[in-house]
Amino acid sequence: MTNNQKATTAVRAFLLAACALLVAGPVPARAAALPASPAGDWLYVTVARGEPRSGDLRGTLLLCDPPQGHEQAVRACEELRAAQGDVGRIPLKETFCPMVYAPVSVSARGEWGGHAITYEETFANSCVMAARTGAVFALPH
Repeated sequence: MTNNQKATTAVRAFLLAACALLVAGPVPARAAALPASPAGDWLYVTVARGEPRSGDLRGTLLLCDPPQGHEQAVRACEELRAAQGDVGRIPLKETFCPMVYAPVSVSARGEWGGHAITYEETFANSCVMAARTGAVFALPH
């Protein structure tokens, strides 16, 4: 086998391994980043731009006793208190969103009022996400 053939074989093997990793998806950062169990009401929130397995995943721990965790923690905690910790019950904000498909997938896992909370949803774009979930997933880019 010539050096050229060896290099071509090595590149093919590397590309095959890279494709296998892409198909399998990223290693879930959620499980590693989720702390044991903070006191009070809390949610670990994540936002993924693009399709759910795109890899552009951001997350933070939202603590509500006292509010902290991201830039709009006070507002997010107020909205969650009004909805009794149920992200799906946050009132829809009246807004006009562009009809642009730029999917955003969100998730929230945690504890509210002593009950386990789990929420997952994919929205058509970030405007629709904000209109439906308020400040809960308002993480910086």
